Amino acid sequence: MFTGAKTQFQLLFSNPILLACIFSWFCAQFIKTIIKLFYGQVHSLKQLFELLLWRTGGLPSSHSALVSCLCTTIGFRSGIDSDIFILAFCFMLVTMRDAVGVRRANGIQARRINEIAKILNDKEMSSFKFLKEVQGHSPMEVFIGCLLGFFIGLAFSML
Repeated sequence: MFTGAKTQFQLLFSNPILLACIFSWFCAQFIKTIIKLFYGQVHSLKQLFELLLWRTGGLPSSHSALVSCLCTTIGFRSGIDSDIFILAFCFMLVTMRDAVGVRRANGIQARRINEIAKILNDKEMSSFKFLKEVQGHSPMEVFIGCLLGFFIGLAFSML
């Protein structure tokens, strides 16, 4: 039984679609980190690792890169008329719309609420705990992420 599970894990982690998606996400995070380093926005080793592995927002969108890569590789592998491609395409549209819509709006609202809370806290009228300012994306950040994912998916599909 264990050897079967081991084989399944080997198959999963050698799947070209999964490898392409992981690579596109990591490339987007790496590019985002290099840009932040160039502009002097990284101030600690902890911040550097957070940018490389986890932090959202910024150019390019790693979420958009991942879903467009997924869509591209599935399109090449299964055909653009397949049900799984249509599912991946719809998932890509929802993810990219969410990045420029809901997540961006939430971040802007949290920033404004935190500004008000700072004023109230400074005047000792409140002891408001600040909200996390989740960063969404501008349309250009999503577009560049989408292009990055498409070209990485294309490269993995051609190999």
